[in-house]
Amino acid sequence: MGTGRDEAIMPWVWDANRGNPVGENATFSLGSDGNLVLADGDGRIAWQTNTANKGVVGFAILSTGNIVLRDSKGGFVWQSFDSPTDTLMFGQSLRIGGPTKLVSRASTTNNVNGVYSFVIEPKRLALYYKNMLYWAYTFPAYPELNQRNVTIVNATFDIVETEYNNDFNAIRCHLSNSNAQPFLDMDILRFNNTLSYIRLSIDGNLRLYSYRPPNVRFSQWRLVFRLFDNMETTRRGLYEDECQLPERCGKFGLCEDSQCVGCPSPEGVFAWSKNCNVKTPSCKAGGSRYYQLKGVDHFTSKYSPGSGPMKQIDCESKCTKDCKCMGYFYRTDLSRCWIANELKTLTRVGNSTNLAYIKTPIQ
Repeated sequence: MGTGRDEAIMPWVWDANRGNPVGENATFSLGSDGNLVLADGDGRIAWQTNTANKGVVGFAILSTGNIVLRDSKGGFVWQSFDSPTDTLMFGQSLRIGGPTKLVSRASTTNNVNGVYSFVIEPKRLALYYKNMLYWAYTFPAYPELNQRNVTIVNATFDIVETEYNNDFNAIRCHLSNSNAQPFLDMDILRFNNTLSYIRLSIDGNLRLYSYRPPNVRFSQWRLVFRLFDNMETTRRGLYEDECQLPERCGKFGLCEDSQCVGCPSPEGVFAWSKNCNVKTPSCKAGGSRYYQLKGVDHFTSKYSPGSGPMKQIDCESKCTKDCKCMGYFYRTDLSRCWIANELKTLTRVGNSTNLAYIKTPIQ
């Protein structure tokens, strides 16, 4: 994605054949039957639009970055906006009954589906690490969504205009049975918004980039928003600390104020390093024990209700009986329980009612 006058930096924003790369001498062609095909040098079809004999008469790349196949009346028979990967372009939507999510890449060098997804759901926008919720937004300023028959229909990367000339980027939602249009504020509009994109990054953070004009110094693409940020801000209360990112501290670690500050162990909390890890507990009866961390949360605790009310001993029993359970988290003030099959990043909080119990093998 870029402009004709400035091709210095043109970031990729869409790929057709994720996880199924082609080699040298590959072809990308629109057949006479209207089917758009990406084929390897040996003729193997890596990807296609499946639009043969559906009235396609033309191919175009629009100024929004949308790739379209048109019929004789100008209508879209197929468009790349209906097959998002990890990026949402200006004007592009996620929708219930259609493309409902973005999926991160595995890494910068491995272009297969990663472990993070940004999902539109009937009552909220949500972020998942595998199947574990680590962020959600329910639009508290819009009580309409509390009504059973009102749900989110789609979510579009758009501009919200204001009377004070401080328009801002947003993911704007449309609802069923309501004219309200709740939105996720993604900071003040700074440059040409049509040359902008939202990306679910490989670390699980949601970022927005906008293109700077060629006469602006430094890089042409500027990061203008990230959902998980280490900068304190009061902007609509949407930003999260980076400690809420599941893999902020790698395989295991204690996080505070967006920084990895400790490596928990049965002997205490030591200095964190990338080698910090948790020992795999035994599946044998009586083969494991727990050590306690006070004032600590799991990344799933903030946005999921957990189980309960229940006693702590019952929460522990639930984890002990589950061979996959790596630890449990318990709120003494709420008598609620969270079971964790993966620990990853733990967040230090100021509340002593938040307790973590890490399962460890008995040596």
